[in-house]
Amino acid sequence: MATIAFLGAGSRMGAGMAARLLAAGHEVRVFNRSPEKTAALVAAGALLADSPRAAAEGVEAVFSMVADDAASRAVWLGDTGALATTAPGAFAVECSTLSRAWVLELADHAAAQGFRYVDCPVTALPDAAAAGRLTLFVGAATDRLAEVRPLLEPLCDNIVRFGEIGAGTSYKLIQNLLGSIQIAATAEALRTAELAGLDLATVVDTLGRGGAASPTVIRASRRMLDGHYDRDVAFTAALRLKDTRIGVEAADSVGAPAALGRAARELLTGPVDAGHGDLDETVVFDLLHD
Repeated sequence: MATIAFLGAGSRMGAGMAARLLAAGHEVRVFNRSPEKTAALVAAGALLADSPRAAAEGVEAVFSMVADDAASRAVWLGDTGALATTAPGAFAVECSTLSRAWVLELADHAAAQGFRYVDCPVTALPDAAAAGRLTLFVGAATDRLAEVRPLLEPLCDNIVRFGEIGAGTSYKLIQNLLGSIQIAATAEALRTAELAGLDLATVVDTLGRGGAASPTVIRASRRMLDGHYDRDVAFTAALRLKDTRIGVEAADSVGAPAALGRAARELLTGPVDAGHGDLDETVVFDLLHD
């Protein structure tokens, strides 16, 4: 069993992931900017740290699951960051959805401090995180993945290696940008159905059975039909916009076409600009009624 630091343990995804590591028998030290959000983990045996540095001192691995590049930079760098600690040879496992440019920079910072960096964004909803049913998109050398695999296995039922550092993030951004396009298209499709006088419940049911169905389309259309965007929020409008933005940036960086991504970004900007960033991402449907 290992001693593990988990940064961002109060997030929807991070809480479930940290709980899985605890259940696997590891000693888990948790840090979160809002420490009260780690209460359930502490009650289950986690140790609450007052800084990322304190959490990471002497551990075998540091995991991070935070919202964006700025939050990732805050927990890893600086005098109180995890990389300011002494943990030679420890794994630095960044599971957040971040820009590829920052991931590559962070990997360099980690290596300079003697950490073994693992590019490891994840996919699935918070309930899957709590059940250990995530899929991990890994960018790391084959031997490094083999070394860290025992620590990753409690979190997931699938690990996919896409290549070296940065490759896991590249794939995650591609997948999430495709998801953003599907959510935007679903909102437009349902609004068109409304304006055509169709019964939305029938449309959503039939859409989920047809050739255009996908897990994202099915989930998004049901949430849009339900209309309760403040309940059981799995992924916020602000996070969806962030992922769309950095997905378009990633496409631009390699000279790839991103016309549909830009269109989705424009549509998904609406909820955040309207002050609905903390609501479910599917709230974009409501804005099409204005």
